[in-house]
Amino acid sequence: MSNLANELATEITGRCYCGATQIRATRKPTAVAYCHCTDCRRATGAPVAAFAAFDETAVTFDPNEGRSVNPNPGVTRTFCATCGSTLAGRYAYLPGQVYIALGLLDQADDLPPQLHAHEAKRLKWLHIDDDLERIAASSRSQLLNSTD
Repeated sequence: MSNLANELATEITGRCYCGATQIRATRKPTAVAYCHCTDCRRATGAPVAAFAAFDETAVTFDPNEGRSVNPNPGVTRTFCATCGSTLAGRYAYLPGQVYIALGLLDQADDLPPQLHAHEAKRLKWLHIDDDLERIAASSRSQLLNSTD
């Protein structure tokens, strides 16, 4: 999954809704995925979430990563302290990775998702017409292998 578009610039940039938090990644994402799980839907307020996975050492948040919440054991989500935008997700079962919502990234148009995670939790009225792999539950094994 690490074969993202070669023409994509190495530096990825983005910001929260109000611009108070700037995001910078010095390397391309290791994976990009849709997630249909209830937690991601609630965190983003959207019927499906789309995230880019980065090596956490390649990502900086300026001035910081905002407010942190732990809605479930092993899950940390961060939000802009000013506007509340979802900034990042970290998962104990995906060590060393940080997941950033695609909608925050300036280069989102160059980062098409590569799979659907938690397809079994997809809202029954939502139909995304693509040929991507659809994983009924967690895509943990695919996301862990994407860092190799």
